[in-house]
Amino acid sequence: MNLGIIADPTEESFIMAKNKGLDFIELCININVDVDEFISNVDQIIQWINAYNVKIGSIGRWGSNRIDEKGNICQDELEKEYKLIEACKKLGCGVYVCGCNEQESLSYLENCQAAINFFEKLLAYGKELGIKIATYNCRWNNFVYSEKAWNIIHGQLDELGIKYDPSHSYYDDNDNYLSEIAKWGNRFYHFHIKGALKVDGKRYDDPPAGMDQLDWNSIMAILYKMGYDGNLSIEPHSATWKGKLGDKGVDYTIKYMSNLVL
Repeated sequence: MNLGIIADPTEESFIMAKNKGLDFIELCININVDVDEFISNVDQIIQWINAYNVKIGSIGRWGSNRIDEKGNICQDELEKEYKLIEACKKLGCGVYVCGCNEQESLSYLENCQAAINFFEKLLAYGKELGIKIATYNCRWNNFVYSEKAWNIIHGQLDELGIKYDPSHSYYDDNDNYLSEIAKWGNRFYHFHIKGALKVDGKRYDDPPAGMDQLDWNSIMAILYKMGYDGNLSIEPHSATWKGKLGDKGVDYTIKYMSNLVL
């Protein structure tokens, strides 16, 4: 397994990753990011990859609408996803991560079928370019985050993977993240390292992994049993751990996780 971190597509991010001994950075080109502007910087990013010997571990897009109220694919968004998959190819990044929104006007099964139609197009395009497609288990404008959806959608699409973050399951009052990893780990294409802390049953903070309540020893043991050999991407996510404290927190997580990466 390789250890990396979510970061902006800037030279400073590559310098930071190199100085911390990380293997890659993960790029999140979310709904609030101009896709075309990002695409225009791909050649520059390639120069930074070569200069600092830090790879791109995955590219993902969170928060956008992929399906309209009638269950049709939003074509403008689909074209953006295609551009990002092409960027994966150019940047030597093997995994593209996305989700799919749910529409209240549709039944659950209709939403699943619409999502299948969308993912089928991404899978076909990704296959042409040698890029794997994974869904994220974050709830941000996405209903494909747990076994209920995976059984139907991933059950239908054998090549569709999962980007897994155990904190999402933990915070959803659903402490079965170890069970999900054990059952679905063979479909994982990417994995997030983010601490999670609840107090009185409610989300309290996202401290550095290793200083939280998730059972990282068991998580890693299951990943090894499942044969996972993909990337582990640190996600600094706390409003507390910012600035100098945040930097110390990242260093803490790198040291902690490095002891679990054999």
